[in-house]
Amino acid sequence: MAESTQQITLIAPDISCAHCVATVQETLQELGVDRVSADAESKQISIAYDPDRVSLGQIEGALDEAGYPVQKA
Repeated sequence: MAESTQQITLIAPDISCAHCVATVQETLQELGVDRVSADAESKQISIAYDPDRVSLGQIEGALDEAGYPVQKA
């Protein structure tokens, strides 16, 4: 990972199943994040991203459009 990589954990209350997890991961991978891990039980999404390539606002917006609005953990 690049030196500028940032990590954040977000809460997505609407994640409830494996399909939700897959959708979240696909959405963020298509956006260009470095790494994403989502968990339906904890409702958490852990993301590593390069802010020079993608902004936190873009990440939050993409998740909202996919049906998984988030809040910071």
